[in-house]
Amino acid sequence: MRLTIVGAVSDLPSRANPGRAAERSAEDFDDSYLGTPPWDIGRPQPVFAALLDEGDIRGRVLDAGCGTGEHTLMAAAAGLDATGIDASPRAIALANGKAADRGVTARFVVWDALALADLNEQFDTVLDSGLFHVFDDARRARYVDSLAATITAGGRLLLACFSDRQPGDWGPRRVRQDELRDAFAEGWVIESIDPVHFHINLERPTAEAWLARIHRTGG
Repeated sequence: MRLTIVGAVSDLPSRANPGRAAERSAEDFDDSYLGTPPWDIGRPQPVFAALLDEGDIRGRVLDAGCGTGEHTLMAAAAGLDATGIDASPRAIALANGKAADRGVTARFVVWDALALADLNEQFDTVLDSGLFHVFDDARRARYVDSLAATITAGGRLLLACFSDRQPGDWGPRRVRQDELRDAFAEGWVIESIDPVHFHINLERPTAEAWLARIHRTGG
């Protein structure tokens, strides 16, 4: 199956091609890992490291769209049961290599984030660092349904997405706060939406983002 994706942190302009983000497939994202893509900074995003320090990441953890696994490995190193999924086989191979090199026990699976129900597993915390804004409107709704099938009632989604506060038209699709509220209107409670930054490995070192703390009511 060819999974077509629109926008993403992974659509931040490359050094060679800084143009506007275009529609990209899962295979395109996989090819990004032939090198070091702009969103792969070799460490957890500071906002997620802070969430771990604050105790917001707990229980069984799923890192949706984990890339090369920094957030999964961070959670696992803290003693949590952590699984990372990504549609890119190259990213998952790199994540497994990092786990072996660091002596960290974490699970990585090549998986479609729109089919989380097929994992037949429940998680207490789901991390989304730059995945939500990947999807067009139709797939966005499917993604939210997919999340609902795998997060326990009372579990939490910690979601960082590209923000409409970012000036210019480079990079991925911007997300407004009201879009987040509309997407998670039924069966969820949005606890907070705060302005944060994505760190990237480009000449401009950060990009504007929203951090949404959302919990699943089970309704």
